[in-house]
Amino acid sequence: MIHSTSGRRLAALTAAVLLGLGLTTLGASPAAAAGVGYVRLAHLSPDTPEVDVYLKAVGGSAPAQKFPGVGYGTVSKYLPLPVGSYEVAMRASKAPETTQPLLTTQVNVAEGKAYTVAGVGPHTGLGLKVIDDDLGLPPDGQAKVRVLQASMSQPVLNITCAGKSIGDGVQFASTTGYRDVNPGKWTIKLSAPGSSKTTTVSAPLQAGAVYSLIVLDRGKSGGLTAQLRTDAKSNGVPEGGVATGGGGTAKRGTDAGLIAIGAGALLLVVATGGFLLRRTRLRTLAR
Repeated sequence: MIHSTSGRRLAALTAAVLLGLGLTTLGASPAAAAGVGYVRLAHLSPDTPEVDVYLKAVGGSAPAQKFPGVGYGTVSKYLPLPVGSYEVAMRASKAPETTQPLLTTQVNVAEGKAYTVAGVGPHTGLGLKVIDDDLGLPPDGQAKVRVLQASMSQPVLNITCAGKSIGDGVQFASTTGYRDVNPGKWTIKLSAPGSSKTTTVSAPLQAGAVYSLIVLDRGKSGGLTAQLRTDAKSNGVPEGGVATGGGGTAKRGTDAGLIAIGAGALLLVVATGGFLLRRTRLRTLAR
């Protein structure tokens, strides 16, 4: 008989794999999965070239998973991970894994909690930031939205939605709190304080959903673009897809990069699970 603690750990690993594949067991809700939290990775530094990102369980035997060529504006879907501590490291794209990371940080994944680990700021002051995400649903009949400000060309922005401010004087490399707004097919307006120039973002906000608006520099053409990402539609259950974009939306990052991030996280989970399973079997045989 497998030890109960190991059994619970294996159950969490199995739940994480199923969630990552978009599957659930019959009659079970993803929100009810025990021992699982959620992490997504983002590159939000406009003048920083593509990087390779590494994710590794602290103290785990599985090798770090590598997510190559992650570019500005790339935001992964949420990765289901067993509860525990994970190291995120960032290296220059194609740099050997043995080289010193440009940046490292640690994220402590708690059960049912969600986090965005993002490279933020200008290249000269680049940092890795762990942002606590709140996937709890808004009040009945409302939507919930917050802003991740990653535009260096417009370092301060006022942001309104449905005639209501969702951020005044939002600074570059900062994240606002969540605001409850009325649902509807709204236009979010972005403007620098005192400027008449406005960038608009189409925003179909559904009642009962949680969103992140990620503001980005458009690139050589100048101006702003944005991604409206659906973070959750069911309490505690992450979504993470792009709902729409605005301001001359440009596709950033690559679908292959996002697939690699998700697949890599699942490989990390499976490898850790295999190690635990072998260990528990050996313990059982030794008894």
